Amino acid sequence: MTLWPGWWPAIPGSGCSRDTGWSFGMTCRPSVAVWLCCPGGGSGHEPAHAGYVGKGMLTGVVAGAMFASPSVGSILAAIRAVAQAGAAGILLIVMNYTGDRLNFGMALERARAEGADVRMVVVGDDCAFTTPGKAGRRGICGTILIHKVAGALAEAGASLDEIEKKVTVTAKVMGTLGLSLSPCSIPGSKLSFQLAEDEMELGLGIHGEAGVRRMKVLPADKAVETMLKHMTDPSNASHLSLTPGSSVMLVVNNLGGLSCLELGIVAGAAVRCLENRGIRIARAMVGSFMTAMEMAGVSLTLMLVDEELVRLIDAKTMAVAWPNILAGPATTRREEVPAPTEAPRKPQDETGTGPSTARVERVLQRVCSTLLDIRDKLNELDRGAGDGDCGHTHAQAAQAIQEWMRSRPPPAAPAQLLSALADVLLEQMGGSSGVLYGLFLTAAARSLRGRSGSPAWADAMDAGIEAMQRYGGAAPGDRTMLDSLFAAAQALHSLRNPGADPLQVLAAAVQRAEAAAEATRHMEAGAGRASYIRSSRLEQPDPGAVAVAAVLGAVLEGLRDPLGTPQ
Repeated sequence: MTLWPGWWPAIPGSGCSRDTGWSFGMTCRPSVAVWLCCPGGGSGHEPAHAGYVGKGMLTGVVAGAMFASPSVGSILAAIRAVAQAGAAGILLIVMNYTGDRLNFGMALERARAEGADVRMVVVGDDCAFTTPGKAGRRGICGTILIHKVAGALAEAGASLDEIEKKVTVTAKVMGTLGLSLSPCSIPGSKLSFQLAEDEMELGLGIHGEAGVRRMKVLPADKAVETMLKHMTDPSNASHLSLTPGSSVMLVVNNLGGLSCLELGIVAGAAVRCLENRGIRIARAMVGSFMTAMEMAGVSLTLMLVDEELVRLIDAKTMAVAWPNILAGPATTRREEVPAPTEAPRKPQDETGTGPSTARVERVLQRVCSTLLDIRDKLNELDRGAGDGDCGHTHAQAAQAIQEWMRSRPPPAAPAQLLSALADVLLEQMGGSSGVLYGLFLTAAARSLRGRSGSPAWADAMDAGIEAMQRYGGAAPGDRTMLDSLFAAAQALHSLRNPGADPLQVLAAAVQRAEAAAEATRHMEAGAGRASYIRSSRLEQPDPGAVAVAAVLGAVLEGLRDPLGTPQ
């Protein structure tokens, strides 16, 4: 039982079965307004419906077993409890399923025989079926909007007749459609249908029922466009009529298995699609409102609204599952702010004895192809200690560099080359790797300005590592990319020796980097995401260290390539 200070408690009745439950929260004083007693339906749709019990919404809910209607005895016990607490009237909000209609209808008849003023509204908002059968449209997520409208009216002191009439009319101007990549997962039961990895189901129910159309997986924008087209198609007998200029309430509902990110992507697509049709989105809700046991899908609900309905939607409620909706229209149109202008870049005219542009391109292409080739390997190494995206991140960097080279020739001067690469990676690579590479290249470029000769490269390597340590906090031995870099830097110090062969020194540096990367297999992580993982679970080399060694090796191969020798 949920109570609020200053409000009368509900009085529990008797007869609830063991596998069902009902709960109450006062919505208003019984002497001045109508009380509401809940939707019916099985469990498995949480937060529906118990999450909508609270002042300003439902007085109580009656839940059956998993996806099963509650019994007549349980429903009648709830009605009696509300009636005995002094309710002026009771409205049953029932989703359109045969078991719910039968059980709630029978309980209503018995309650009326006892003298209670009980009414029932059956909600059917499903737009899936082009030709609904005798059973009619199923009740799905749009039902929660009926809860809100009825609760707000009751809280405002409307009569039972007024509430029943308003919600009956409102239920006829809304529609819902679901789309999923999987069926729901019912404990102890087999899946009701199967979908291939590249398939999605349109118009499926919230109890494991298959949908009305199976299709190949589509991008979010196309999937949402398909849903809205089906929902509003005039040839569909269960469609919702939408015309340009209409105002709607939009509900983007997680059916249980989507992430917040995925749900946000769908919501953005829905808003854009509706705006393109000239539809005004007066209010929007995005979240988990009526789920279906981890179903990896989403439902869209549209309700045509006027000023009165918007006021009822905006009315305050203490129901914990009702979101704090922004009181204003939802739109993707924002006032455009001019992009900030970058400081003018220095012209690429710095002199030096760096490699030719053609040779730079060959080396960079070798680095990019190497990173693309080892993408899966790096991802696999990263799964043990992170989110398994190290390969994707480095491949993204490689693709960004390739695109950059297609758009302009890379500068031949070393300082400008490293500075330009830093800009590309900082803008396109992302993640901690992107900023670490950016720090390294920026500091190395600064060290190379106005300098030439092999010793300058050894100093640049040290400067880059120092910058990474200063901001990243890692040190050699912490099982990070720094282990490979530091080992290579020690070998590159030989470039300061007069007469040193740069390629031989670089070859030694590559060997040291590869050995250091392999040695991270036996290290305990002291920095980065891997530091949160027990060392006993870190059985593979650090992916960042492996990537650095691979990059250095690719640079060596590119410089050794006869086609890359200076002309």
